[in-house]
Formats: sequence, structure tokens, C-alpha cells
Amino acid sequence: MLTSSWIKQLPLTAITQVTPVGGGDVNQAYRIDTATKPYFLLVQPGYPADFYAGEIAGLKAFDEAQILAPRVIANGQIEGDGFLLLSFLTSGNGSQRDLGRLVAHLHQHHEPNGRFGFDYPYAGTSVSFTNTWTDSWADLFIHQRLDKLAAHLLKKELWQADDEATFQQVRTIISKTLAHHHSDASLLHGDLWGGNYMFTADGQPALIDPAAVYGDRELDIGVTTVFGGFTQDFYTGYQEVYPLDAGYHFRLDFYRLYYLMVHLDKFGMGYAGSVAAVMNQILEHGLTE
Repeated sequence: MLTSSWIKQLPLTAITQVTPVGGGDVNQAYRIDTATKPYFLLVQPGYPADFYAGEIAGLKAFDEAQILAPRVIANGQIEGDGFLLLSFLTSGNGSQRDLGRLVAHLHQHHEPNGRFGFDYPYAGTSVSFTNTWTDSWADLFIHQRLDKLAAHLLKKELWQADDEATFQQVRTIISKTLAHHHSDASLLHGDLWGGNYMFTADGQPALIDPAAVYGDRELDIGVTTVFGGFTQDFYTGYQEVYPLDAGYHFRLDFYRLYYLMVHLDKFGMGYAGSVAAVMNQILEHGLTE
């Protein structure tokens, strides 16, 4: 819990109430009420202000793409803790089809030079990714994401030699598949699970907590399928605006694998079975192609 002296150092006046907000696993989060309006505060204890550099850049990219998301108010460090102060979006109810259309519009914003990556790394508290710019989506996804995760899982003894051997077979299938699939460098949310969207009080869909990167849009769609929270109307709305390419059902498994590996690395063996199941599914499908 934030102390009163900590709160007084925020660049706000007439603070009336500070309320913890649950739901995330990376940051401490608070609603800050003032005499005029509320704000949303993220705090990362013991980290510098630039912990939020990637999120800030992502929110600004969303704003430029006219995607509804919180606006950046301030960023800094107080008593050794990084913080990010955002505009507060009051929640309401809305249409999943509209949400699908919003994500499709996000994905229609492409990197001008067709490159994959981002100006800032993805800064996680368990594993981080460099987002180094590259001309190849497979290079970014396989080398900068999957390979790093695999090395982490082995180092932390969450994987054994047989898991690594299975991964190498899966990696070959992913590499061969992506070599024959055209990927556009779309602006991605990067962490599009059910907790990272909302509807505002007037029913508009909004995206929150981005881990932005320019990449293949199927990554975002694959992530939406892991933990639920998206109805068929979401996918219908998406396809109305920006239809997915043939064969996407199989490729979505690549991104489910990635997201589950992230969770295995972060939360432990509770995700081991899900990771193994997706790898086996990729092998079964890929070896019959």
C-alpha cells in the first residue's frame, strides 16, 4: 500500500482518495480520485521510471492510430518506485463485435517500412524481449521470443531434455510454415488476453496495458483464444474488417504455444501440461502436412 508521503509526491493536486485496483500481475494499480476527476496509477516497486517506456510508446502509437486507450499523463520515479499515471476510463458494457472491429483497425496500421519489432523492449518482470527491428517476422518470433523462452525454461528447470527435444521438432515446423506465409508488420497489442480490453461507460471498446510490437496479427488473435473472454461475435467483427489468411487455424497454435510458455516461465509447472499439449498438437498437424 502506498504511504501518504509517497502519494503527496505525485504530480496531482487535491487528491481525495486512493483505491487499490486488482486484476493484473505485473504492476500495483490504483484509482486516484481528485477534486476534479479520477486517474489510473501503475506502480512498479524498485524499478526505474523507464520500466514503462515501452508501454508509454505503445499507448502513444495507439493514440496515433485512433485506437481508444488510456492517455499518458505522467511518468517518473518516487522513492525508488517507477510509476505511470494515466487517464481513467470508466467501465461499462459494449459489443464484442465492435471490439473485434477495433482490433482489426489496430492491425491495419502497418509499420511504414515493413519491419518487425519496436523501438523499446518488452519489459516483463520474469522474462523480457528485445524487440530488435528485423525484416523477418520468423526471425523476431522464433529467435527473439520462442528461443529465449526455451532457454529460460531449461535454465529454471521447468523443462527437461525431452521437452527441449520436442520443442526443437516444433520449432522446425513453425519455421517451415512461416517461411511460406506472408506476414505484414501490423501494430499489435502484444498481450491481448481477456483482462486487457474494456468497454467505457458509453459502450465503446478500449484496449489497455499494451505490450506493443509490430508483428504478424495472428499473434494477437492466437492470444485471445488461450484464456477466453472473447465471444464468437469478436471474431465475426474482426473478419468483417480484416479477414485472416487461409490456414490461420493451424498457425494460431504457434501463438498459443508462445503465450503458454510465457506463463510457464512466470508462474511455474501449472502450465506445463498445456504447453506440452499445444506442442503435441503442432507436431500432429505439422507432420501430416
